[in-house]
This record gives sequence, C-alpha cells and structure tokens, in this order.
Amino acid sequence: MPGRKKTPEAELLALLPPVDTLLSSPEAGALAERFSRDLVRERCRQLLEEIRAAIRRDRGPGLSSRKAFVRFILAQVGERLEGEFAPTLKPVINATGIVLHTGLGRAPLSPAARDNVSRIMSGYCSLEIDLESGRRGERSLHVEHLLQKITGAEAARAVNNNAAAVFLALNTLSFAREAIISRGQLVEIGGSFRMPDVMDKSGVIMREVGTTNKTKLADYRSAISEKTGAIVVAHTSNYRVLGFTAEVALAELAQLAHDNGLPLLHDLGAGAVVDLRQYGLPYEPLVQDSLAAGADVVTFSGDKVLGGPQSGILVGKKEWIERIHQNPIMRAVRCGKLTYAALEATLRLFFQQGDLAQAHRALQRLTEPVPLLETRAKSLLSRLDSAAQRQLNAEVTESWAQTGSGALPLEKLPSRAVVCRPENVAVEQLAFSLRHADPPVLGYVREDALYLDMRTVEDEELDNLAAALNGLFPDLSA
Repeated sequence: MPGRKKTPEAELLALLPPVDTLLSSPEAGALAERFSRDLVRERCRQLLEEIRAAIRRDRGPGLSSRKAFVRFILAQVGERLEGEFAPTLKPVINATGIVLHTGLGRAPLSPAARDNVSRIMSGYCSLEIDLESGRRGERSLHVEHLLQKITGAEAARAVNNNAAAVFLALNTLSFAREAIISRGQLVEIGGSFRMPDVMDKSGVIMREVGTTNKTKLADYRSAISEKTGAIVVAHTSNYRVLGFTAEVALAELAQLAHDNGLPLLHDLGAGAVVDLRQYGLPYEPLVQDSLAAGADVVTFSGDKVLGGPQSGILVGKKEWIERIHQNPIMRAVRCGKLTYAALEATLRLFFQQGDLAQAHRALQRLTEPVPLLETRAKSLLSRLDSAAQRQLNAEVTESWAQTGSGALPLEKLPSRAVVCRPENVAVEQLAFSLRHADPPVLGYVREDALYLDMRTVEDEELDNLAAALNGLFPDLSA
C-alpha cells in the first residue's frame, strides 16, 4: 500500500534542521565564541519552536530547503543575540536645553576629568595604598585636601551620591533621637526621594516644626529636649515658596544648636563652591557660606553645579566628619576609583579660576553667550540635506534652557534652538526616531514641534546630529 503523500505543512516541518545540525555549522561556532554554546543552543530551540508554530498557521518564512532554513535560523539567532547583548548605556546628544539633566547623567565631565579617569582605569592605582609607607591608606585623602582648600572646611569625605551623604549624616548624628526640621523643608526631589522617608530609614525621629510657609526661631527652640539629636536644614533647591514666608537664618540656627550642644546639618543639594554671579548667573548658596554660618556638616552633590561625577560630598567640623567616617554604613556607600579620579580632576579646576568657565564643561554650557548658540544653530541648518530641509521645515528660534537637577529652579537661560515642524510625520514619531539614531538624539516637544536646543549641544556633535536628521529623509534626488 503506497504511503500517504505529505502535506505542504508536513514537508516544511521536515525541512527544519535539528538543533545539533545548527550547532555544528561554522556560523553557530562563531556565535558560540561570543555568546556561549548553551545560549546559542537555547535561542536555536526557541526560534525553531516559533517557526514550527508559524508553519502550522501557514505563516512560515517561505523557504524550500534545509540549507536555506539553516542560514535563516542562524542569521535570526545572531541578530537576536546582538540585540540582546547590545550596550544599553550609550553616549547621547543632549538637545533638551537642560544642562544638568538627571536622566542623561547630570553634569558632563570636563576634559581633565575624562583624561584622569582614562589614566586610572588603564590598570592598578594607588586607591588605598600610602605610597610613602607602603601600608594601607585612606581613599578619601585623594579629594579631602582639595575640598578643604576650596570650602575652608576642617574635614571632608565623599560617598556615592548626596542621598547617601544625607542618610549617613543623619544616621550618625541623630540615630534613635529626634532631628528637628522645618515643615517647609520636607522636600521631594527627582525619583520620589523624600526627606521624611530618608530621615525615617536613617533611624532618626523626625520632629517637624513651624508651618509650610513660616518657621521661626522660637519653633526650633521650643522643640529642643533631651530627645533631640540634631537640627536639620534642607535647602529647597528645586522650588521656591514665595509671598507670605519666613525662615530662620542659618547662623541663628547654628547658634541655637551649639548653645544646646547639638550639631547642625545643612543639606545644600546643588553645592556651589564659586559665586555664580560672576558668570552672569543668579546667586546659588555657597558651601563656604553654610560653613561660615556655623553648620557642622554640609552635604551636597558632586554632579550638579560642581560639575563632577555622581557623588555626595560631606564637609564640616572634623569632630563630626570623623564620626561619620567611622560609621559602618560608610563602607556601603563609598566611592570607587573612577569616581575619585573624576572628582579629583574636577576639584583641581577650581584652582585655575582665570579660565574656569572654559575648563569646567557644565559652567561653560551654562554661560555660553547666545550669539555663539545662534551660530551653532545656523551651522546645523546648513548641514541638512535638501530632503530633510523640505520635510522638517526647520528654522532657528529663540528658546529658554534650564540648569536642571534642582539648581537655580526659577531661572531660565536664554538660548537658541532649531525647531522642526515635520509635514509628513508626527512630531512624536520624529522624536522617537531620533532617540533611536546612532548616537541617540534627545530634544523636547512643544506645541506640535520638536526643539533641538543648542545650549546643550557641542560643536563637535553637529555632524552626528545633522546625520541623524538627514538619515530620516534620504535625498533620493541626490
């Protein structure tokens, strides 16, 4: 009796190669060297199951030989593994106009910091070795003396971010005791970081005083008891309370704290160490001013207006900084060698104030004159192909940039942007496509237009930015 004729579905299924056949091919061997044999085997199995299911639904890939299936499957496996292991941390072109953009890594590192990181990451380094004695040293010394010279503090330490600095200081100064803070300073910053939550997790008992808009010295004084461990001041760096308001001067609070044998902790946030007014920017409280007013511990970020890597800085009285350093939690939040390399180089910039605004990349972005931004915007326009120019309707316009990351929250920086009003594509799709360019480009959408702000774009990035725009609209007439 003659055998049954195979159905088209069965014939296609019979053409599918076994996993071992796939793995024995040179292409699979090359993939296994990069991604491991087990991972290649697993992805081959997954793809075979998907193809079987597609064939049964009459949606197969349309191949007619086992050899073709082998090539197809291995090509697909290779693409999937490439995508799966592609770097997700990428350099991007920041055209948002936000100089200290938290989502984009805050302050761009200055060339000196980048060079020092490259130098240190090339091999071993003297992170915790005293080269004089040959014994184990202290990693904080790489930046402590620089921070002391810049701020005038008796002592200084660095941890991995300012949230850690605040947490560590609270835990050391007032664990299991009350920490007095004004209701008007119970701030929330990006990422749902709330001061009350940090105080709670650090082991202190939050003692609120005053009201949202007014807190007086008498409020603090009446709250002090034998349960009090510290007085805390949090700078409202990312908003302002205006109108019928009152707050106590830091010097008065310091005097009150010291009269009662208590430390005063000032969380300054942005942490300016030079007067920004000399560069035409609004005033931002100085770390030096907090110390001069009598704060015992001042905490601030290393990656905001300081312009360094993500880090939290603690400066202040030696007695309290040493106690903080001895806290076992310090080891959990300490910085690594690359952070110290970038921070050390950044701090050294502040001793060459004659050209600080040029050497300090974040400060350069904040202070660059508008005429230079206009020139940059026009230079970008000149790089666009005719097809991109037609489709984007791009033009130079006035814009407003921002400092970002809670620094100078009410201030807008005059700027220039290239604004794109595409004709045949939704502006959200344009923004999406640019985020998937190489390198990704991030602008902002407003009033059905895409803005590319030049305050945060470097001259060296213009070619790549233009290529990203041109790549969306190939000039078929060229």
